Amino acid sequence: MNYLKLIRYKNLLMIGGMQYALRYGLILPILEHYSVSPVLSHLRFAMVVASTLLLAASGYVINDYFDIRIDRINKPNKVLVGRFIARRTALFLHVLLTMAGILLGLFIAYVARKEIYALMYIAVPMLLWYYSTTFKRHIVIGNLVISFLTGIVVLLVVSVEFAMLTKVHGASIIRTEACSTAWFWTTGFAIFAFLSNFIREIIKDTEDIKGDKAVGCKTLPIALGITLAKSFVLILELVSVLAIWGIYFYVDEFQTIPYAIPYLLIGLTLPHVALMIKWMKAKTIADFHKVSGISKIIILMGVLFILLAGQMF
Repeated sequence: MNYLKLIRYKNLLMIGGMQYALRYGLILPILEHYSVSPVLSHLRFAMVVASTLLLAASGYVINDYFDIRIDRINKPNKVLVGRFIARRTALFLHVLLTMAGILLGLFIAYVARKEIYALMYIAVPMLLWYYSTTFKRHIVIGNLVISFLTGIVVLLVVSVEFAMLTKVHGASIIRTEACSTAWFWTTGFAIFAFLSNFIREIIKDTEDIKGDKAVGCKTLPIALGITLAKSFVLILELVSVLAIWGIYFYVDEFQTIPYAIPYLLIGLTLPHVALMIKWMKAKTIADFHKVSGISKIIILMGVLFILLAGQMF
């Protein structure tokens, strides 16, 4: 069980579930709507998801490896590396997961004939390593890196799908309405994933401020103060809510989704409002932890909305 906690199995389930929801709940219905037959097999898509999860798991492991001092201050009862799992074992597990993820990624790049995928699968572990050792200690940079990678996880699904279609149908498939529609909706969810994760990262930094200060990190709450950090997150939250409803009224097809308004109100708007209220009132570590929990709910509801959006097609 300690190893499952180390690789953040709940987060991995969320990531894998999001990628499956995107393909089977949104992209495939779009392709079917435009009479385009998918080329990517179920097995190869499972390999895409597996490569994502392996690299994500390796990132969680190496982050815990380098965060022992911080975690001993912020969450002493939850420290795994150096307590239940030897540091050498954790490092070996990181290398094993990284190599497995890269090899799967290189195979996907070869099959899709996309050299950029090979570069991406090599660059991601490097970014995760430098995030754990350097980026997370600087204001906003670490938050942006993780949020950017979260957005890439979303875009990878549609990118691989159409890379495989291009192999069979040629570049003309890229100019079809099926492609533009799939990219439009997936990009929207990628932006949601980026913004939601960026907000969550800042909330977590506020929750972990004591340990981060002790090791010399310059996160946003430390560099600017909790008051300004609260204002910054509040602005991002308002932008998120306005974006959700702006898209609803801007895209006519959005208004044809069954139960869209109740879902947007109860599933997304209310949690955002609850987060903003709790966030502005939060004073203790326990308060910030509760706000972090609400941010997880928002991300989950965003993932589930993918299935609802697929009902348009």
